[in-house]
This record gives sequence, structure tokens and C-alpha cells, in this order.
Amino acid sequence: MARILIVDDQDNARGMLSEMLSAEDYDVDQAPSGESACVMVAEKNYDLVITDLRMGDVGGLEVLQRTREASPLTEVIVMTAFGTVEDAVEAMRFGAHDFVQKPFVEEELLTKVARAARTRQLAGELRAVAADFRERYNFGNIIGQSAEIRDVLGRIIRIAPTDATVLITGESGTGKELVARAIHANSLRAERPFVSINCAALTETLLESELFGHMRGAFTGAVQTRKGLFEEANGGTFFFDEIAETPPSLQAKLLRAIQEGEIRRLGDNNSINVDARIIAATNQDLRTLIEDKRFREDLYYRLNVARFELPPLRERKEDIAPITESFLEKYGKKMGRQASLGPGVMDYLLGYDFPGNIRELENLIEQGVALAQDGQIHLSDIVPKSNGNGGALHPGRQSLADIVQEVERDAIVRALRQVEGNKERAAELLGLSPTTLWRKMKRLRLEWP
Repeated sequence: MARILIVDDQDNARGMLSEMLSAEDYDVDQAPSGESACVMVAEKNYDLVITDLRMGDVGGLEVLQRTREASPLTEVIVMTAFGTVEDAVEAMRFGAHDFVQKPFVEEELLTKVARAARTRQLAGELRAVAADFRERYNFGNIIGQSAEIRDVLGRIIRIAPTDATVLITGESGTGKELVARAIHANSLRAERPFVSINCAALTETLLESELFGHMRGAFTGAVQTRKGLFEEANGGTFFFDEIAETPPSLQAKLLRAIQEGEIRRLGDNNSINVDARIIAATNQDLRTLIEDKRFREDLYYRLNVARFELPPLRERKEDIAPITESFLEKYGKKMGRQASLGPGVMDYLLGYDFPGNIRELENLIEQGVALAQDGQIHLSDIVPKSNGNGGALHPGRQSLADIVQEVERDAIVRALRQVEGNKERAAELLGLSPTTLWRKMKRLRLEWP
């Protein structure tokens, strides 16, 4: 039985609506003002709030906003007098489920109330079904005690239940996909697919085909009709990793797909409706790319609705120790061997700038656990020998650029060795596109068979 709060400063209208809904076996409470309604939604959990828009000092829009803050899953229907539909449309923009005009038709109102109550019920059921997925990608995977990470977690809690488009920025290896998965796992779409694509990993033709699918015969090799990833994400979340690498010629189609919720398979004249929440990530400055005419400004504004900027690991040193402990536990279980940090290792980690961020720290700990022979990880297990003297970095002996270049070279060499020279897999391990890895190897004059 749905619990409903009716908010109206007109006693007769409020009482009539209460009797009507009580007769349909709804559990109904009444609030004679916007002020009292805000107190009630903060103290009691309602499935549905029906509020008049025009009331005293606290109107229906404020009741709507306070309800969404106190209980994001509670649905809200607004009531408006004849001729003020613009107000109702504004309320819809702020998240109202529906609106009715006064005087309303009883059958129409009851239909909308039933629909809103069912939506609220389904939301609760979906959250229950998604419990296992949330456990796998819960906030506990975003480790840290810094103020920056606490802020990120707080914003995830507020953004996740909505359908707002999200743009995540930050350097490579800062955990952008992890944040995207946490948002999805704690959203109303959690039991639906989380589909991701690395925009830098595919050529323009392949990227368009992967996104939108294609019809049989659309191009050479298209021997059968194929559904695109956008369709696979229907009802769920689509994550664009490295969105800045999307070719400009494809960005217009991408904008339409995001804005209109419609796609067309390659070679097809018919549109397909797709309902997917969009989360995009990039390690580049999109504003600079817009100035260089390499990224569409309208696409940027369409993506930049809710913004998360993840700080690099060097700016939150207090998180290095707990993150290290989590990786020690993770790879200890994975490899069936426990290892702890030996003398000087944590000091080295705290003094290192980690150009590869969390991903680089994870690779170091994985390597250390694999090489540890006496239950301890020593500096020689994780620090490139090319740094000399046990791997400690000495300010003044090398420029920062030299140190970064040396670390990059070592990271690339380790990755290539780990995947037996497969450059595509090495690029994936390093969180780079194959093109970026090739450029870095060329700049470092690093040849690999």
C-alpha cells in the first residue's frame, strides 16, 4: 500500500483529494503548507507526494526539491491551476514525475497516482535485485581518507539515483572507470547492463560500427546485421572512456544519440530508440580541444552536466597507505601468498610522485607480491634498477623531466615483458591507447621486437 502525502493550503481541495485516495486504499497524510510538508518528508518516508504549486512562502517547487533531497526515490506529482502549464513544465524539469491541472478529472488523477506508485515500487525492487552488483562495485572499492575522495563519495551518493549525464576528468590511472561503475551500481539502472568502450582503441569506422551497429552489407565484411553497443546498454549505463579521442566527424552522430536517445545502424534508414544513461571520461582538457576545433562545444555542454574531477595520487598522499594495503590483500589472495612491505618501501612510495597514479601503484604492488620471497616486499622488488642505489630518487641528480622519462620507460618495458611483447595488451595494461603507446615509445627511442 503506497504512502502518499498531499500538500495544499486549501482545506477543501486537500480534504477531497485525501478522501478520494483513501477510498482506493492508499495510506494518506496531509500537509496544509509547504513548510509543514518539508518537515514531514524529512521525518517520514513517502512513496508519493502530491503538491500544489502555488502556496504561501514555500511553494510546490521547493517542496519538490526538498523531497528529492530527503528521499530521491519518492515520486512527486504537482497540481497547477488552469492556464499555468508553464509552471508544471518547470517542475518536470526539476524532477517531478507528472502534473495534473485543477480542476482535475478523478479517473485521470487516479491513473497518474497508480503509475507513480508503481514506478516507486519498481525502483525499490530494482535496488534489491542489484544488491550483488552493488557489492562488487560498491563505494568500498574507492579507497581513501583524503578530503578529495570524501567529496567524490558524497557527490556519487547524490548523483547516482538520478539519470544525470556525468563527465569524469582526471589523469590516466586516477580511477575514472571505478567512479563510473560506482555511479551505475548505486543507480536505479544497476540491474541493467554497464557497457563501456575505449574510444581511442578503435579506428573511426570500427568505432561507429561498434557504437551503432550495422546492417548486413553496409560495408565490406558486414556479412550479417549486428546490434551496436548503444543497443546493448538499453535501460542501463553507457561509459565512454577517453571520449576526447572520438573523431570530430563522429561527434555529431554521438551528440544526436545522447540528446535524442535515437541511433541508426550503419546502412539503415530507420531510427532505433535507446534509453541509456551516459557517463564519459577523459584525461584531456576538453576546453582546449574545443579551441583547437577538435571537440564539439555542444557535445561538451551535453556531457558536462554533473562533473567529477579526480585528483592525481600525488595530491592525496594520505591515501597511498590504505590503497597499498588493499592491493596487498587483493594480490595476496590472487597469488596465494601473503606479503608485507619491507623496510623503507612505504617511505619510497610516499616520496614518489606516481605519474601513472593508482594504476602504477597497483602494478608496483602486484609485481612486489609476485617477486617477494621471504614474505616481504623489498625496494629492489619494485624499484627499477636504472634509478640506482636501491631505487631511491635523489633530487638534484636528475631533472624532473628525466625522472618522469625514466619511469615511463621502465613502466612500458615492464608492461611489454608482462604481456610477452603484445603492444595492444601492453597499452591496455598501462591505460593508454595503442597510438599513445606508440608515440611514447618513439619519443623514448624504445624499440621492441
